[in-house]
Amino acid sequence: MPSPYRALFDVPGTKAFSAAGLLGRMPLSMMGIGVVTMISQLTGRYGLAGALSATIALSAAVLGPQVSRLVDRHGQSRVLRPATLVALVAATGLLLAAHFRGPDWVLFACAAGIGAVPSLGAMIRARWAALYRGTPKLHTAYSFESVMDEICFVFGPIISIGLCTAWFPEAGPLLAAVFLAAGVCWLTALRATEPAPHPRERHGGGGSALRSPGLQVLVATFVATGAIFGSVDVVTVAFADERGHKGAASVVLALYAAGSCAAGAVFGLLRLAGAAERRWLLGVAAMAVSMIPLLLVGNLPLLAVALFVAGLSIAPTMITTMSLIEEHVPRAQLTEGMTWVSTGLAVGVALGSSLAGSVIDAAGARAGYGVPVLSGAVAVVVGFLGYRRLRRPAAGRGGTVEQHSEREDERREQHMA
Repeated sequence: MPSPYRALFDVPGTKAFSAAGLLGRMPLSMMGIGVVTMISQLTGRYGLAGALSATIALSAAVLGPQVSRLVDRHGQSRVLRPATLVALVAATGLLLAAHFRGPDWVLFACAAGIGAVPSLGAMIRARWAALYRGTPKLHTAYSFESVMDEICFVFGPIISIGLCTAWFPEAGPLLAAVFLAAGVCWLTALRATEPAPHPRERHGGGGSALRSPGLQVLVATFVATGAIFGSVDVVTVAFADERGHKGAASVVLALYAAGSCAAGAVFGLLRLAGAAERRWLLGVAAMAVSMIPLLLVGNLPLLAVALFVAGLSIAPTMITTMSLIEEHVPRAQLTEGMTWVSTGLAVGVALGSSLAGSVIDAAGARAGYGVPVLSGAVAVVVGFLGYRRLRRPAAGRGGTVEQHSEREDERREQHMA
């Protein structure tokens, strides 16, 4: 490991919470694609499979920020375990309903409950921010976590799809639930590095972090970006299935994540000058352009190469996004702010996977790659229209509670005068 990354772990406890976060984030890449594979194996209905994956993502989009807001106020250890228990009960219900051919409404109800799963990536990044805020190490830490995300997406689909196709259809989502339970229990036991909670009565500002204009732009853009990810997953599974190699979809998707992983590792070693918002917009544009070759591929090897190249723009864009959140969201709402970006992605994944499933059922897998191309174009348009908001961080932002407390004190003094 290069020395900038090794230096992150000089603080005791950092290795443990990073490892726990990696374990607990494996379901991020395993559950959705596992459900798609499971349902398509059991029923052959890609439309239903995509819709269930979309339901999980939409539910996470609704519940995730609320869980993270509670974490900001009450602490990770008090909130994560109950939220995880709800998600695990719902996952168990989904697996049982799928195995015993339950009605569709039961499948959708259980899929909605899985959305209570906490955003482990935001929890780990909040721990890094509490340790290294205001230092160059924070950029390195965010880069490292993006690499960890991509490691999940390298191995997660391989494990999930492989188990569903080689063992039994429910095996992939089942193991994802086990990883979630183990990761959350481990993380919440590590109290020494847990960020201090910020109760509303002590710091004011009970409103949502989404009131920030800059955060609104990031979330809206990542709805379209999420549609890229969601549609690519579903279409790639169907593309491989049409060619008689469904299990190979996991390897192809792993290469997509591997490209992002490699780019993120290099990006974390760089100290780039210039405005972060400019780099972010260029990253979004690169993601959009990289989708166009997918319309031209006709076999799995070419698809694997095209997706690896497409993945090179993902991690740098995500790392820059986390830096922008620091500029536009108060410290007392940092976990919630990071989760809102994940929420935008989740909404996009829901829309993309659902639309892709419908296109596949109607016109085949190759036509389905039109969905990520269109989604990328929308992401560029939204990012460009909101660029000015990102250039002007709101007054009193920048990720500090102290700034917000001072503003509240000034208002009280003005009111008393």
